[in-house]
Amino acid sequence: MSDWNAWIGREDLRRDRVSDELAARWLATLDRDAAAGGAVPQGFHWCLCAPDAPTATLGSDGHPRRQNSPDSWMPPIPLPRRMWAASKVEYLAPITLSAAIERRSAIRSITAKQGASGPLVFVDVAHEIHADGELSVHETQSIVFRDAAPAGTPPSPPPPGEGRFDPGAWDAHRLLVPDEALLFRYSALTFNSHRIHYDLPYATQEEGYRGLVVHGPLTATLLLDLARRAFGDNKLSSFAFRGLSPAICGEELHLALRGDGASVELGAFAADGRPIMSASATL
Repeated sequence: MSDWNAWIGREDLRRDRVSDELAARWLATLDRDAAAGGAVPQGFHWCLCAPDAPTATLGSDGHPRRQNSPDSWMPPIPLPRRMWAASKVEYLAPITLSAAIERRSAIRSITAKQGASGPLVFVDVAHEIHADGELSVHETQSIVFRDAAPAGTPPSPPPPGEGRFDPGAWDAHRLLVPDEALLFRYSALTFNSHRIHYDLPYATQEEGYRGLVVHGPLTATLLLDLARRAFGDNKLSSFAFRGLSPAICGEELHLALRGDGASVELGAFAADGRPIMSASATL
């Protein structure tokens, strides 16, 4: 590993606009109606200020190549596997249709650790999203880089076991099966070219997954939608999630919520109860 201190504090500025067309495609992807009052639903901000790196600059995984260059947003971390590990989001003001968006991003920390599966590097990025000049969303996103799985490692995650997820301890529950069309549409909305979400041979043979991987922010968006069903549109003041295990396309995904006071607990689980994502929110 190298010293990446030169990347700490590196900033990125992007601009966008909330178009009716993008909002309509987002709603269609999630099979839901528009929020009341002309505001876009919470979770929509992950589709704004999408990456626009030229195709020629993408690496084998579909992400922009990381280089030791002032033009490289991410440091040249040599670990090949990349995942969105966690986010902490503050909702400060609703984002409305037609709003002019400005997102200011900065790398806050780069931390190398030794995990059970080998070396890990965490990159924390702070995003401030302004809508029509007003700070609307503040988010700290954690990205983790991992080494390739050694030869002979069983595919991840393991096949579902004999157990079953029990929704009895939760106040709200939704079961769905993410399919290839949902993953494709979310990749298109976010301009996410990471191949684990649409290239089955790559996902299984190169990165060692058992199937196509459901996007972390898509799972988080589905949890936000569960909160919307329970409490109404744009009722959260904060939301935090942490990925625990990959969700696999074509398999049951259980979304669960409990709590109706200031604090709410949410989670996503596989059919056998394997935790996929833990989350919390405040109203």
